Amino acid sequence: MTAVRTHTHAQAVDAAIDLFSRQGYEQTTVEEIADAARVSRATFFRRFRSKEDVVFADHELLLEEVVVMLAETRPEARASEESGRAPERAWDPTTDPYLEVCRAARLVFDHHVGQRETSIARHQLLQQVPALRDRELVTTHRYERAFTAYLRDTLSPDRSTTTMSIAFAASVVAVHNAILRRWLRNPHLDLRPELEEAFADLRHAAVAPFTHDDEPAAPSSAAAGDPGTADVAGEPRTLATGGDGRRVVVTVLEPGAGPDDVARAVRDALA
Repeated sequence: MTAVRTHTHAQAVDAAIDLFSRQGYEQTTVEEIADAARVSRATFFRRFRSKEDVVFADHELLLEEVVVMLAETRPEARASEESGRAPERAWDPTTDPYLEVCRAARLVFDHHVGQRETSIARHQLLQQVPALRDRELVTTHRYERAFTAYLRDTLSPDRSTTTMSIAFAASVVAVHNAILRRWLRNPHLDLRPELEEAFADLRHAAVAPFTHDDEPAAPSSAAAGDPGTADVAGEPRTLATGGDGRRVVVTVLEPGAGPDDVARAVRDALA
C-alpha cells in the first residue's frame, strides 16, 4: 500500500519497531530511531510526536484512507434538526453500505498481511508493553466510530438506526481483529477466505430482520428455541461463526440495563 507507507515513513516505522523489539520499548531513544531511519531528530518529530505515535503511524494513515474510501459512496448527510432544514438526504439504493464497511475493513487486513514482518513484530511488541495495548484499543474504537458514522449517513432511511449501525460496526471490527490475531500467530495461513465468509455472515445477519417490502421477517428458528440467534431486539444474536467455532455475539438491551443483564444475555447466547 504505497499510498500509506512512503519510503521515509516506512523506514521510521520499521526502524522503530525493530529497535523496540531488540532493545526494549523504554530503553530505545528517539535519537536511535532517527539514526536508524536516517532522518534528523527534527524530521522525526515533524512526522511523529512520540515513540508511541511511530508504532501506530500506519494505523493513522490507514484510518485516513478508510475514511476517504467510505466517502466515495457517502451521500449527503441528513440535515441536523438544529439546522432548521428538511431532514432529508440523498442516498444511492445501488450502494450496499454494509459491503462498503467490509471492504474498508478488508483494506486494513490486507495492509497488515502485506507488511508481514512489521505487523508480526508490532503484535509481539504490544504483548510486552501495556501502554501500547491501551493505545491499540483507542485506535480500534476510532475505526468503529468511522464505520458507525458512515452507516448512519448511508443506510436507507428505514434501516438507519444508531443501534444497528453501532452493532454492525462493532461486529466488523471484532471479526477483523479476531481473524487478524489468528493470522499474526500463524502467518503461514491464508485466512482471507475465512474473513470474507465471516463478513458475508455479518451482512446477512444485518439484513435478516427485514424483508424486501420492509416488513419484519418471519420468526427464525431462534425464536423457536435456538438461543443466540434471535432477531428480536433485546435478545442475543450470533452474527458470525468462525471456522474454529468461535462466535461474535451482539445483543441489544433496553436502556438502563445493568451488568447482570448484559452478562445474562451473553450467557444465553452462548448456551
